[in-house]
Amino acid sequence: MEETEKTPQQDPREEPFVVDTALLTEDQLEGLVQEYCTRYHGLNDQESPLQEHSRVLSAVRRGDLVVWFDPVENAAGLGHPPGQ
Repeated sequence: MEETEKTPQQDPREEPFVVDTALLTEDQLEGLVQEYCTRYHGLNDQESPLQEHSRVLSAVRRGDLVVWFDPVENAAGLGHPPGQ
């Protein structure tokens, strides 16, 4: 028996994937940006983590940050594009 036959492979439908921001409403995108700001910039002891809102939104529009969806957790969030 080959090694690959012994190792169960993950179902590709369970892997996180990038969502095109054009498929999201502005409210959905705003919510993701706010969540990102409070999660990551709030940890840096910034008095107002939402000050980073415009920079984060610009990064999303440029493609420096993308929307990831995790079907197992049924959750979306911002993160770096694949390969970065």
